[in-house]
Amino acid sequence: MTPDVTIAAAGTASLVQSVDWVAIAPPLIAAAVALVVLLADLFLPPARKPLLGWITLAGLVAALAALAPLRTGSRSTFCLTANPDACSYTVDQFAFVIQALVLGGALLTALLAMKETEEKLPAGEFWFLLLSSAAGAALLPAARDLATLVVALEVASLPAFALVGLKRGDRLSSEAALKFFLSSVTATAVMLLGVSFVYAATGTLHLTEIATKLADVPGQLGTVAETGVVLTLVGFAFKTAAAPFHFWVPDTYVGAPLPVAAYLSVVGKAVGFSGLILVTVVAFPAYADVWGPALAVLAALTMTIGNAAAVRQAATRAHSAVRLLAWSSVGQAGYLLVPIAAAAYSGDNKVGATVAYALMYAVVNLGAFAVAALVARGKPLNRLTDYRGLYAERPLAALALAFFLLCLAGLPPGIIGLFAKVTVFSAAVDAGLGWLAVVMAVNVVVALYYYLRWTAILFRAPETADVPAEPAGEPSAAVGASPGPVAQPVRSRVPAPLAVAVALTATVGVVLSGLPQLALHFASVTLF
Repeated sequence: MTPDVTIAAAGTASLVQSVDWVAIAPPLIAAAVALVVLLADLFLPPARKPLLGWITLAGLVAALAALAPLRTGSRSTFCLTANPDACSYTVDQFAFVIQALVLGGALLTALLAMKETEEKLPAGEFWFLLLSSAAGAALLPAARDLATLVVALEVASLPAFALVGLKRGDRLSSEAALKFFLSSVTATAVMLLGVSFVYAATGTLHLTEIATKLADVPGQLGTVAETGVVLTLVGFAFKTAAAPFHFWVPDTYVGAPLPVAAYLSVVGKAVGFSGLILVTVVAFPAYADVWGPALAVLAALTMTIGNAAAVRQAATRAHSAVRLLAWSSVGQAGYLLVPIAAAAYSGDNKVGATVAYALMYAVVNLGAFAVAALVARGKPLNRLTDYRGLYAERPLAALALAFFLLCLAGLPPGIIGLFAKVTVFSAAVDAGLGWLAVVMAVNVVVALYYYLRWTAILFRAPETADVPAEPAGEPSAAVGASPGPVAQPVRSRVPAPLAVAVALTATVGVVLSGLPQLALHFASVTLF
């Protein structure tokens, strides 16, 4: 072999990389099971379609189990041969926690949807789309270059458009899917424009290399870099439902099937915030003076608008319970933004408070949606007034919902909600954002009103049904006859998967309230 051929062969061999299959196992399992479900749907007869739901549950459990080897240390793959520290996929503590959150959220969503897919929704399409979205959501927190980040974000988002519009023939569902699609496409277009500007200014897509090169951008490219940073942040602001880019949330949640609304409120939000944390803290620390104040203002605006709109929800309006949860999620997004803004002033260790808060929010918000799904089975309009007397009818469900609402409000016995809010508040104070801490404190007090109002409704005496008047000239019974028994409302049986979802979220919430350090220790450690 000639020297030139030898050198060429060596150069070619150096480009061959081994893949860390253990590191990529969680999203890979979810994607593989999605394909299995898609193929199985072609051959299973209609009577056997419920089997697809159990396959989905098994796949999500397997994906969660695949996280076990990743709980300690950091693993990377798809790295540059010239710079092994620049990788496209890294599972560190941040990625591990968010992957556990999104896969656990998808698993609870699957439990909520088991009966829905048997009665109303097309099973094959639903389970395939849910698993595909979950695969993208699990990929995103481990993405460490902008290309992988954008692809993961779209893989998580595109199936969600179809999930929202899956109620065939429902005008609200179609309208919600269209609004969600248009807002998300706009966000993606703006974000891609920002990413292209960042690439033009730095010549790289890897987040760690961008952080290094943005610190020393040539003067003639400074404006391009700043514009790219701002546009990228605006794109993620849409994804996180931060005000004023939140307008799609209430109508989308109301029009979507209830399990899908629960999925968007937790997994969709986790995806958006994960991407926002990665681009700000990992890729753009050199421009902290740009994105720090911007995110602080967005946080104040988001929590204020979300809580103000939630307070105004009329209890008798159709779907007012879901609308209140939608506006509540907007307000909670404002709290989640606070530690990210604080990271611009006092270091990236502050984003741990966002992760800790997200863990609490995911559990209790999914639990609230689970109880809402239970109530909607008998009262499909799902008004706040429909929850009156729930304690008399279903005491365990009422107690669970009351606990979830108190956690969201930050009141005992929802200790985890209280501690999570204190952690976020402390992050703002430590970063010198006293004004933002004051705005947050005011909003927490405002939110108490609508959370406690809903909680009080649960324990009120149920309204007595009006007795219809008898038609004239038609005696009800013979003289002296005793009246017949008064008809009582029939209480429908709770599907087992839905009951498991309520019980599981309530149990995890109680454990976290008893042992808050299980979640809050992430607020005091470096995740990257």
